[in-house]
Amino acid sequence: MVRLLTHNMLQCHVRDCTNGFPLRFQNAEVEHAEQEMNTEFLVNMLPRIDWAALRATAHELGIAQLPETMPEDAAESTELLQVLHRVLMETSVKAGEMVCPSCEHVYPIRNGIPNMLLNEDEV
Repeated sequence: MVRLLTHNMLQCHVRDCTNGFPLRFQNAEVEHAEQEMNTEFLVNMLPRIDWAALRATAHELGIAQLPETMPEDAAESTELLQVLHRVLMETSVKAGEMVCPSCEHVYPIRNGIPNMLLNEDEV
């Protein structure tokens, strides 16, 4: 499954594509599956998350629970970490497409697996 955590780190790699992040979802079939929360993992991931991209993607998928900016006390906020867990770890895209915002290349998602392979002329 394409979790939003994974999505937050994917970008377009088509040759000469200059701004291929964040990929936007199109025709997304979203799935929510409960998982055990790992607070230490979430706290360690906080510095790696592109907050603006995560918030935009979550909003695009109908999840409007994230604040506009990452709070300074995010690592200590149990409430925020629970929301982040739901967004990053329990929300995934089962089918649809990811589209590059720059070159419009389409990466299909089937059975929760994104096809990030490029044709020879795109590398």
